[in-house]
Amino acid sequence: MIGGNTLGIKDYLLKELESLLEEKIEKGKFLREDIFLKIVEISYNINKEISVAIDRNGKILDINIGDSGSATLPKVEYKDRKLCGVRIIHTHPSGSARLSDVDISALIELKLDAMSAIGINKDGSINGISMGFCKVQDNNILHEEYLSKNLMTVENYNFLAKIQEIEKELRARIIDEDYKEYAILVGRESQESLEELKELASACDIETVHIMLQKGSKIDKSFYIGSGKVVELARAKQIRAANLIIFDEELSGIQIRNLEDNIGCRVIDRTSLILEIFARRARTKEAKIQVKLAELKYRGTRLIGFGTELSRIGGGLGNRGLGETKLELDRRKIKDEISNLRDELEKIKKIRGTQRERREKSNMGKISLVGYTNVGKSTLRNLIVKNYCKDNSPKTEDVFAENMLFATLDTTVRVVELKDKKEVAVIDTVGFIRKLPHDLVEAFKSTLEEVIFSDVLIHVVDASSENLFKEISVVEGVLKELGCENKPTILALNKTDKISEEKLEEVKEQLLNYEIVEISARENINIDLLLDKAVDKLPEQLKKAEYLIPYSDTAMSAYIHSNSSVLSEEYLGEGIKLVAMVDDKVYNKCKKYMK
Repeated sequence: MIGGNTLGIKDYLLKELESLLEEKIEKGKFLREDIFLKIVEISYNINKEISVAIDRNGKILDINIGDSGSATLPKVEYKDRKLCGVRIIHTHPSGSARLSDVDISALIELKLDAMSAIGINKDGSINGISMGFCKVQDNNILHEEYLSKNLMTVENYNFLAKIQEIEKELRARIIDEDYKEYAILVGRESQESLEELKELASACDIETVHIMLQKGSKIDKSFYIGSGKVVELARAKQIRAANLIIFDEELSGIQIRNLEDNIGCRVIDRTSLILEIFARRARTKEAKIQVKLAELKYRGTRLIGFGTELSRIGGGLGNRGLGETKLELDRRKIKDEISNLRDELEKIKKIRGTQRERREKSNMGKISLVGYTNVGKSTLRNLIVKNYCKDNSPKTEDVFAENMLFATLDTTVRVVELKDKKEVAVIDTVGFIRKLPHDLVEAFKSTLEEVIFSDVLIHVVDASSENLFKEISVVEGVLKELGCENKPTILALNKTDKISEEKLEEVKEQLLNYEIVEISARENINIDLLLDKAVDKLPEQLKKAEYLIPYSDTAMSAYIHSNSSVLSEEYLGEGIKLVAMVDDKVYNKCKKYMK
């Protein structure tokens, strides 16, 4: 049977091509003149490529009709140190005999015995024939190409000797498997969204080799993109030697399966990529559970069944009919795992709640750092802890801070001592991003509760980002989802050392409704000012009290100095007069000395 694009082809032409499947080429000959003159004739008449796959014994395995620019290749067995044993000979109607980029990519990727193209002139005559072969050079597989205008020369070319020579080189080649992933990014929204997707891919050690943007609002239920774009994507995958396709939007299970079947490589979407990054970066037990929970919820909605052929027969008393299908088993397994993970998160949530209650009992203020991913929150957090950590303990480790998306996921809480000896908890949270998967927001809610219970938010933004205002909008959207949109907030314009004064003024003019502090966490600029403003926004939990401490009890004077902010001190005849801002603990302990 003839494969490919046979729509509109006359039946007698298809029958002529089918009859060629019964023919055989003499072993050792590259092609047979009468067969390929017939293929050239039909290709010229229909103005479409025709490809023929032949094994080493001369048997025609497959004949495929493409469009005017390409034809689908048959599936072949991939081998490490040998060629696949199949050569492809195809036509280029109204084109050159030289191999195209797609031809060369297929030759090398599939390790074909040979890739040959027959160029056809506009009058139907042959303008040349090419033969492409793999070759090993500097331990890499490349290609070499021979061109001829003489069909007889090509027909009698000793290609079996050439194949033996190539396979000898392949056997001697040191195989250093390249496990790196090379991706083509596909999106519909905008180029800037795809640029961010490229950064996400890079954060997962994936190299982007091509970006494809499809404009238009209509979404294809089967492929997400149009069927014509799928063909274009398959060609781009061959030309760029990509082994992964990443879509900028969420795909359904059916769409992923259809795309993989038609393109011939793994397909993932933006959500899957973000989940992969989170899985790699999670360090604490809580973060790992949260990521696993989000992954299972994502997978659970994309399970695809294949009917009752996957069913198992129910055995034993009381069973009726078919047993559970594999799909049902997978769903039940995922449901059970989700339930177990939720139980574990609930236990951790209770521990967090206990820790939070202790901080609340101590009347300690809570300041959370929030913001888009990769704006410098972790760098700012490390600097604050280094400069203000109460005990300056070497045990207080820095969190990982790198110029990449989602460098750190784990929420950390550190107690620091700021002006007037006021102790506050500084909380660093996971970064937000546009199209942050809802399942991740849900899974990380126990962590993000630290933001919910904070007194003040420092919204860190990258002043040098071209997408500054969109990033602010994304963060505010997530905060609104958490119910934190009305909390006292300071907008910290970070990385101001990376932009000009003029640009900074332009940015500030568009942020007149925000309370702004210009900082640079890397250069330690205006950090004191930022924290002073944050402390000023903390709810007033201290009381002003006046004490008269007798000289016989100066230890109590020292206690007040150590645990409160002393506004004034005066030595009188009957004792030491102190005016201080105290919390409930100091207030109650020193009550008998109040004036």
